[in-house]
Amino acid sequence: MGSWMRRPQFIAEHARNARGLLGRLIAFIMAHETWRQNLRAMNALGIEQGDHVLDIGCGHGRSLTELAVRAPLGHVVGVDPSQLMVEIAAQRNRPLIEAARVDVVLSSVDSLPFPDGMFDKVQCVHVLYFWKDIETSLREIARVLKPGGRLGLLFRTNADLKAIASFPPEIYRFPALAEISAALERTGMDVHVAGDGANEPALVLATKRCALN
Repeated sequence: MGSWMRRPQFIAEHARNARGLLGRLIAFIMAHETWRQNLRAMNALGIEQGDHVLDIGCGHGRSLTELAVRAPLGHVVGVDPSQLMVEIAAQRNRPLIEAARVDVVLSSVDSLPFPDGMFDKVQCVHVLYFWKDIETSLREIARVLKPGGRLGLLFRTNADLKAIASFPPEIYRFPALAEISAALERTGMDVHVAGDGANEPALVLATKRCALN
């Protein structure tokens, strides 16, 4: 998402749900375009060796490999709603999957197939534009986080006028930073914001509140 050419409708559709040969090409491009921002989110989350980490919208799976390096005693799970992306991510991470260090799961964010409080960290980079209901999705993320667990949510906001002009509004929705922060607070998360999203993607860090006795 670093180039500001207007995205054709069919390219945007494949970014939302990749399939076929074009989807494979887009996966390759995205693996390079989004890598710096994925590293930014990982660094901010402070992945620890024993962490259980969830990457929502894992796409091509390049980040899963790096997360496994950072959490060698933990476990990494990637989810994506695209069957093609799940296949690509699984192929890329085959040795780690066979070693039971990584899993890749076909799933949407609004109904995650995991028990409550399973993950220490959740990463979500450049995917909330496609969510049907942002608050429902954030509640699911909060549900699968452990108390005290952290979410790193990276996205371009509606303050980024170049992004708004470059992506079809029928497919991409760029929310306000305040909207996301308020929704996170309502799901029981304490919010810390890094960057306002005007010049580069906003990075919102949120910590799940511990239950009061």
